[in-house]
Amino acid sequence: MSKITIKDINLSNKRVLIRVDFNVPLSNGKITDDTRIKAVLPTINLALENKAKLILCSHLGRPKGKVVPELSLKPVANYLENLFPNRVKFADDCIGEKVKEISLNLKNGEILLLENLRFHIGETKNYDDFAKELASLAQIYVNDAFGASHRKHASIIGVPKFLDIKAIGLLMEKEITNLSKLLTNPEHPFVVILGGAKVSDKIGILNNLIDKVDYFLIGGAMSFT
Repeated sequence: MSKITIKDINLSNKRVLIRVDFNVPLSNGKITDDTRIKAVLPTINLALENKAKLILCSHLGRPKGKVVPELSLKPVANYLENLFPNRVKFADDCIGEKVKEISLNLKNGEILLLENLRFHIGETKNYDDFAKELASLAQIYVNDAFGASHRKHASIIGVPKFLDIKAIGLLMEKEITNLSKLLTNPEHPFVVILGGAKVSDKIGILNNLIDKVDYFLIGGAMSFT
């Protein structure tokens, strides 16, 4: 794979903005499934081992550009604090002078989790001013949010325009490698299990794979369409 990965760059003493997918299910403010957090831990651990200053950003749910307390990433910050005691900070926003000050004062091996990106309409609309502010927090950009990377959002395609050093994380590398093998030389029978809520996001995938797979198993909300 020709992509530059987080393993290829010098992270020491650098502020590294990692786009992760912490869109986890919550119930009464508690995380009910931590699979997505665990999936990105190898990338986080690698960065910490290399003495980086980590800034993690993610969306959660669909607040549509408004602050929705029930969709705060604070429960994720608490989860990370249990894994990395006394090393995690939480910002009550994802841009602004206060957030920038916290990021500039990070020490090597510390983690700053930003508040839900989608509390700002600039994230889903991919506004340049929002992406530029987000990028100003860091010196390096790493995308490890495979599940969100099909979206034309500021944290996915906007931020990289404003930072010279960018790479993919270990989870992204793993997903791309495995998918590449499946699409170029799959074993048969080749079965694809596809779920999700938005059918419009999946039509392209279905059309692309229809001649390559033996069976589709469609579940989730899209199965009712």
